[in-house]
Amino acid sequence: MKKLQITLNLRKLMLVTTLSFSSFLASAQTNVFDDVIATSPNHTSLTAAINAAGLASALQNPAATLTVFAPTNDAFNDLAAELGVTIPQLLVLPNLSDILLYHVLGTTVSSSGISNGQLVTPLNPANTIKLTVTGSGSVYANHAMVNAPDLTTDNGVVHSIDAVILDVETVVDVALDNGFSSLATAVITAELLPALTDPFASLTVFAPDNTAFTNIATALGTDITGLLALPNLADILTYHVLGAEVLSTTLTNGQLATPLNAANTIKVTVKGNGDVFVNHAEVTLTDVTCDNGVVHAINAVILPSETVVDVALDNGFSTLATAVITAELLPALTNPLTQFTVFAPTNAAFATLATDLGTDLNGVLALPFLADVLLYHVVAGEVLSTALTNGSVPTLNGQSVVVDLSAGVMINTSNVTTPDVQAENGVVHVIDKVLLPNLANIENNDEANLEIYPNPASDIVTINAFDTEFRKITILGMDGRILIETTFDASATVDISTLAPGQYIIKIEGDSSVLSRNLFKS
Repeated sequence: MKKLQITLNLRKLMLVTTLSFSSFLASAQTNVFDDVIATSPNHTSLTAAINAAGLASALQNPAATLTVFAPTNDAFNDLAAELGVTIPQLLVLPNLSDILLYHVLGTTVSSSGISNGQLVTPLNPANTIKLTVTGSGSVYANHAMVNAPDLTTDNGVVHSIDAVILDVETVVDVALDNGFSSLATAVITAELLPALTDPFASLTVFAPDNTAFTNIATALGTDITGLLALPNLADILTYHVLGAEVLSTTLTNGQLATPLNAANTIKVTVKGNGDVFVNHAEVTLTDVTCDNGVVHAINAVILPSETVVDVALDNGFSTLATAVITAELLPALTNPLTQFTVFAPTNAAFATLATDLGTDLNGVLALPFLADVLLYHVVAGEVLSTALTNGSVPTLNGQSVVVDLSAGVMINTSNVTTPDVQAENGVVHVIDKVLLPNLANIENNDEANLEIYPNPASDIVTINAFDTEFRKITILGMDGRILIETTFDASATVDISTLAPGQYIIKIEGDSSVLSRNLFKS
């Protein structure tokens, strides 16, 4: 009996010793809250927030596997300032728990395991966290930079960050959620996620669709991979972003907007039929709003190139620029991938024309054939003064100007006063008179004379002209190339499925007159 009692006491002693050792091991296990966050003098606000939200026990859980992006005290101070509140007021926000859980992943991710563009889902799954790894090795979670990575404990890792991140819908989410995969990939490659995920930014993004990226890659003789490798990719993308929210209803014809890449302005066209263009790109979807701005979809990638329009704007050709805007020709002349030669009349030349017509500049701008007059000054392709020869040169108007080199350089009766002002999409020659086409051969291109529908069109366009003399339809590119030519008898349906999306000129010709109109292929 005594032997049995000794055996039981020994077993009891062994059990107590085992439980005590297990308790010691449990107490020795470190966790992301007690051993990193709560002990850090730079994270006292985060500690207070975790306690206020009742999340400490979750972060102390020895069975958990966590990654915490931990905002510093300065980050909380910045958030309070943005919201116009104090730190104590932050700690009683009804969504405090959601804010904090948006900083926590349910798995351990070291900084070396983060890849550029990685999307991770936190414990608050209302939105993903967008991760950026820059070429220099900096790591970002949304717009917040990691300033102290890989603070490791037994139940996870803490990365200190310099901003509080929020689960709001940003312009990046609009791109990701609406199929703009090429744009999203480009933004990631250019390391622009931090700028565009700032929840307190106010942005306008003109977002090229996937086809727009394919088209620009083809035009540049490369593919999407080559496009993403361009050294100026970030400059191209930031040329599509304004630093303020601009809804489509506030856009005006001729408006010049300065984007984040301020190397050039964006030229806005609002046509009489309501169509909107930024440079040569048509806005196909407007006003997709989100928490840090608005997105407008466009059908072309725009480039900060110096175009023939910029030459006019930068060199004091204000009347010519105003006329181009009024005639809604900005989309054509700002195309960075098309080459033009422009004979540019000075302001004095327009003033002389106004006097000759017995009107003023407003009267000139109100001419019913203003677009035809202006296109009479534009030749397809770049023609330097040294390449000019005596004879006729066809213009985008459809009529030809006459070059005379017998005494200097003359275009019709005007003198070229300054030749060869270079632009990236052509060349400008300054002239001292406005060139006038044979207006007797051009009829007013209003709805009473010519009907085109639908416009924009995708595959088929129907054309009606209310004059039986017209016999031919010609569709030209904005560079003057004839793309489609067919016969016409009062009405016709034309297949345009082979044309790329963009802007074209459609002409209906008869024995003594011509009707023309812009055609848009969607």
